[in-house]
Amino acid sequence: MIRLRAGATCAYIAEEGAEIVEWGIGGKPLLWRKDPAVWGETAPLLFPVVGWTNHQQVRVGAKRYPLGLHGFARHRAFQVTEQGEDRARLTLASDQGTRELYPFDFGLSVDVRLSEATISIELGVENRGGVPMPYACGLHPGFRWPFASGAPEDYLLRFAEPEDPWVPTIAPGGLVSPRKRRLPLVGRVLHLAASLFQNDALCFLNAASREIRFEAPDGSAIVVATENFPHFGIWCRPGHGYLCIEDWTGHSDPENFCGDLFEKPSMRVLAPGASSQHRACFTYEATPSLGRAVET
Repeated sequence: MIRLRAGATCAYIAEEGAEIVEWGIGGKPLLWRKDPAVWGETAPLLFPVVGWTNHQQVRVGAKRYPLGLHGFARHRAFQVTEQGEDRARLTLASDQGTRELYPFDFGLSVDVRLSEATISIELGVENRGGVPMPYACGLHPGFRWPFASGAPEDYLLRFAEPEDPWVPTIAPGGLVSPRKRRLPLVGRVLHLAASLFQNDALCFLNAASREIRFEAPDGSAIVVATENFPHFGIWCRPGHGYLCIEDWTGHSDPENFCGDLFEKPSMRVLAPGASSQHRACFTYEATPSLGRAVET
């Protein structure tokens, strides 16, 4: 377990999956503590696919591979290649075991930096093979809900930009349906309620916003800001004390999709020798930002 500290802020990272398992400020925990009876993870890393695959497998050319929900990186042991008091780098490289699930040579790095109010995570994906490489990656942090005073239904999400209130319905098997449902978005604000999650996640695909504020009734907030993550997923198992604000480059297979991994919607393709970076910052604001207008 890797321990990072910056002033009153502390975080712990597990080498398995490069998962951030604790983040707190001044003794105040902000991340969900995993409970295998409910959800046995805290902030898993998603790679080389995001979301569900049809029949828990993918196809590359004529061959099928047993690559299921969110890929395999969260179950692999990472190497700690750099560590300081407030930062760490963990890396994962392809091997024979990964090639049996995903037939590409890759390098994956996770750079975590801590400040007194913010934890930032940057994912680096590199194609180390001689052929183009399709991939998706994402972050899946589970924040405490509630993380401050008030009842869960008194919390809200505030998007940086207006978002389409019509989101995909989740089909059986976690797949993305062409059917949609309307969320009760009011302006840029979504008031949270357990009923929103009765049919799985809320998928904001190709979202306009690069920032979401998860606000408590006292005005404090956890702010999720992203770079090079076009999609957000909002998910929980209602009534268990957490809310995931997920940052994705890709998403689950569309309903009835059976195409090649290169044809899967929203996959990125890296040329041989190419790399890409994706970044997210989680910031805790103990008091409301001055001058910010309140929407209802």
